[in-house]
Amino acid sequence: MYLQNELLMAIPLAVYVGFRILSLTASRALKVVFAVAYALLAAGYPVAERLAHGSGDGWANAVILFGYYALPLMLYLVLTVILADIALGVLRLARVVSKEAVRSTRFRRVRLSVMLAVPALVLAYGIVNHNVLRVVEYRVDVPRRASPARELTVVFMADLHFRGLVPDRILDALVAKVNAAKPDIILVGGDIMEGDRRDEDTGRYERAFRGMKSTYGTFGVPGNHERFSRAAGADFFARAGVRLLQDEAEVVDGAFVLAGRSDGRSRGRMSVDKLLSGVPKDLPVILLAHRPVELDQAERAGVDIQLSGHTHHGQLFPINWITAHEYELSRGHMKKGPTHVFVTSGVQVWGPPVRTVGASEILVIRVSFTGD
Repeated sequence: MYLQNELLMAIPLAVYVGFRILSLTASRALKVVFAVAYALLAAGYPVAERLAHGSGDGWANAVILFGYYALPLMLYLVLTVILADIALGVLRLARVVSKEAVRSTRFRRVRLSVMLAVPALVLAYGIVNHNVLRVVEYRVDVPRRASPARELTVVFMADLHFRGLVPDRILDALVAKVNAAKPDIILVGGDIMEGDRRDEDTGRYERAFRGMKSTYGTFGVPGNHERFSRAAGADFFARAGVRLLQDEAEVVDGAFVLAGRSDGRSRGRMSVDKLLSGVPKDLPVILLAHRPVELDQAERAGVDIQLSGHTHHGQLFPINWITAHEYELSRGHMKKGPTHVFVTSGVQVWGPPVRTVGASEILVIRVSFTGD
């Protein structure tokens, strides 16, 4: 189960928060109601993860959705209660608030209301933010060298995490936004399927990919979730019309080199130098890599554009602080020497369909090949 160690470490904080809120609850009846609700909330995510990897039906999906919402709600409940306690402690030390005021019934009611309302509002924002698919557009110049092409429109997406909980409207919006960009090529940065449910029906995802139109077609690389998903095998990619690149490079229409790396944790995967050793040196190079790692290799190998995902930009605040520390680029665009690096926070997310940082997005990159 994802986050097993982290959840175990968080148990003391969750217990503290539970008792803290109980202490602010006035009547015995409300204390019982809260204790039961809090226990269900705490158990929600572990139960959801277990059900998510089994054979699903309508009731299971409802429980999974509740459990997935429970995780960020618990996160923000813990953060809110602890920060509120720290703030109150500072106010007490500064003698801004008296002991009598803190113990008053009215103050306790306001305090409890804030502790419950803030996490709920943050969760609501995260749900809405996750369900709005955005298009983020960039324009970059790349040396043309001997390429006959003058420009190239790339649609890049990653971390689709398709599963039963993804509604058809998200798939329809994805296809519509991709086609509206009129791409020359569609690139997919891994983690297409989520989980390992044995009875996953992949037909609607395959139809979505086949509905995306471009000049050169759709290419992709595997992500770490492709290792977990029984549905995302070679047959899936073939039926979806996605050309899978695993430590492979090829010349597209004599205009540019497209290379794809195996996932960052795969043993024995090629270095970027080795991957590009047999390709023409006088064409622009685009590199697909699920994880935004080993950027120095791409820079030294003369890669013009690297496209990555995986980070989700943390997905839930304040986890984005961790991804920003772990990766040279957690989301967006940077130039590392001559190499343009793009990292997307993804079309969807794993686990909780909630995003309090970043955005559900596809990237449209309009490349101008410059120079003689």
